[in-house]
Amino acid sequence: MIQREKYMEPIREFYNSDLIKIITGIRRCGKSVILNNIYHEIQTHTNNIIFLDFEDTAVLNAIPDETALLSHVDSHRKADLCYVFLDEVQRVNGWASACRTLRVRNCSVFISGSNSKLLSREFTKELSGRYVSFRIRPFVYRELAEYAKDLGKDVSLTDYIIWGGFPKRIEYDSEASLRIYLNDLNETIILNDIINRYSIRKTEVFKRLANYVFLSNSRILSARSIEKAMTGAGLPCSLTTITKYIGYLEEAYAIESVKRYSTKAKRELAYFQKIYNEDVALNSIRVLNHRYDMTHNFENIVYNELVFMGYNIQVYFDGAHEIDFVANKGNKEYYIQVAYSVAEEKAYEREFGAFSKLDNSCQKIVITNDEIDYSTSTIRHIRFRDLVWMKELS
Repeated sequence: MIQREKYMEPIREFYNSDLIKIITGIRRCGKSVILNNIYHEIQTHTNNIIFLDFEDTAVLNAIPDETALLSHVDSHRKADLCYVFLDEVQRVNGWASACRTLRVRNCSVFISGSNSKLLSREFTKELSGRYVSFRIRPFVYRELAEYAKDLGKDVSLTDYIIWGGFPKRIEYDSEASLRIYLNDLNETIILNDIINRYSIRKTEVFKRLANYVFLSNSRILSARSIEKAMTGAGLPCSLTTITKYIGYLEEAYAIESVKRYSTKAKRELAYFQKIYNEDVALNSIRVLNHRYDMTHNFENIVYNELVFMGYNIQVYFDGAHEIDFVANKGNKEYYIQVAYSVAEEKAYEREFGAFSKLDNSCQKIVITNDEIDYSTSTIRHIRFRDLVWMKELS
């Protein structure tokens, strides 16, 4: 597995901190690999280190609860700062209390676990602010290409736009086996991480809502629009329930919502938001007959790439016109329009015309999958094949 330096670098600053280090993110995004990479780095300068993987039944049988965990660490550690790694820690009864205790016993604690128990809301409640969390995401293209190369494979940009960046998916050679893997992952996220976690009784309603949301990536959604869609499908659902269910999808890191910023009202429009899937595979596995939603998946992929670069994203709306992204990092701000292609004249006029109300002091960018460079004197065109290798937009 590749070394994901983008995530490793900020974690290193906390290696010796007494805060509990939480490696979090959607299932199968590579959390355990990151945890192992940290372990091997620290192992190069100390042997006062303990790693426990509670996915191993033998380990869980020997250490089923808080008392056994604390006893095991006490009997295997040395006197100085001890580094303790606990993978799939949620399987241990009283795990949060054990982590808090280890923290005050001169241990640097690193934990990771499945989202069915270890959600962002769970951190706040169980660890009472005594932690720092690091969110891991599925691969962006440069990571996917590097891992594919390690496996002696190649991955195209089109393949990435359809099937996204869950790391293990690159190991499957046929579409049939790939779909089996991704469908099983999807079912685990929906059933284990959300339905069972929150004891949702209206399981069919939730599954249909999740399908609708995953298929609506890169679109403006509101609870009201989802309510109308659900009612039209014969599954009426209250606005309160819809809002709650969307929150569950976000807490499982399955989707991310981006606020629509109104320049006219000078505020965020909380009741309108644009939804992006954590990985576009969550859209593609729901599509029949290979009619993949390349247009919206492409925008979703660009969003994921920009977030990986460290940009804070909002949707621009001036009351009449919308621009896909306003991307901010430090003192730099970019207005970005995303389109799969602007080769057709109407598409070119629409995407480049989106900036017509902005003055030339704004940095304006159009990102497309075209090979031709369509840059003008005031608008920069970035080809997707170039974007995926960039570290900054400037």
